[in-house]
Order: sequence, then structure tokens, then C-alpha cells
Amino acid sequence: MIPTIDKPCIRQCCLNEKDVCMGCFRTFSDMQVWRKVSVEEKTKILVEAQKRKEAHHLSIKAKSL
Repeated sequence: MIPTIDKPCIRQCCLNEKDVCMGCFRTFSDMQVWRKVSVEEKTKILVEAQKRKEAHHLSIKAKSL
């Protein structure tokens, strides 16, 4: 059986000015290549998306202080 990783899309797609989806925090280019890349590359994409998500939430929290 070939290992796979499901796309993290939560169907709340809205790209910001940096072409990052504010739903899953992947870049537009990440979304375009998702079906073609290896499990290892998908894992890297997800790690970077998580970093972007955390940074986004920290910036929102900082603005509310």
C-alpha cells in the first residue's frame, strides 16, 4: 500500500496578499503541486503551513493587546 497524506483543506479558502490560504495556510503554489509531490514533500508543506498558522495567530493576539 502506498502511503498518502490527505490535503489539509478545510474549505475556507481565502488567499491573503502573500497568496497564502487563510483556511489551511498553504501557499497557492503548495496547493497546485499537492497531488504531484511525495509524502516527504507534503510533510514539509504541512510543517511550513503550521508555522504560518502559528505566526498568524500570534500576530492577531499581539494586535489585540
